[in-house]
Amino acid sequence: MSVDSTVSTADILLRLAAAVAAGAIIGFDRGTRGRIAGLRTMILVCVAAAGAMIEANLLLSVHGRSESAFSVMDTLRFPLGVLSGIGFIGAGAILKRGDMVMGVTTAATLWMVTVIGLILGAGYFLLGGATVAITFVVLALVVKLEPLMHRQHQAELTVELRAEGPTMERLRSIVTDAGYRVTTLALTESDKRRLRCRVTWRSRRTPNDIPPVVVRLRQEQGVLSIDWQPIDAGQHSD
Repeated sequence: MSVDSTVSTADILLRLAAAVAAGAIIGFDRGTRGRIAGLRTMILVCVAAAGAMIEANLLLSVHGRSESAFSVMDTLRFPLGVLSGIGFIGAGAILKRGDMVMGVTTAATLWMVTVIGLILGAGYFLLGGATVAITFVVLALVVKLEPLMHRQHQAELTVELRAEGPTMERLRSIVTDAGYRVTTLALTESDKRRLRCRVTWRSRRTPNDIPPVVVRLRQEQGVLSIDWQPIDAGQHSD
């Protein structure tokens, strides 16, 4: 029995059009959010992956061959090569500045759009459409649920005190009563005392907000200054 899996001109145009539509749907969401990889980038990546997959179909002549002729063909080698290549673009989208990391979601989206392009380029429109729908839901709808999540945050708290100011046990009690967990604690004594600790807590609020515990500590007699430094402030995965 022979097989005929030639790709016609109509097939090529349909697959490329589907890739353009898929890239536009995902790219529109990223573009409206001001991400570096927006509408044009997503369309180009998706069409490039689809074009590469179509080219693989065209180069692999299957017209008139028997099914047994393909028993040793590695069908995963070509898409894996494309996915490895897109990794360089994804890596360039990730930026790290101190404790701030940006572009992780953008890099993951580029990788996903490449997969979608390969799927559509191979002619699997149902699978490609389902993948586009899932991707769009994750990017456009799930992001609205993230502010409702209780996340773990960390901060460095430094309190300078007069010698006759509140004791370390007193300050620690104020911090823990406010719902924070003290993970490290250090005390430096000279003409002034300095208490430095790292605290963790879970909250929906961003760590950039000044917490009520800072206001509470300022009310203590003998407290000279308070420094509150969120460790995970500004972290972003998009």
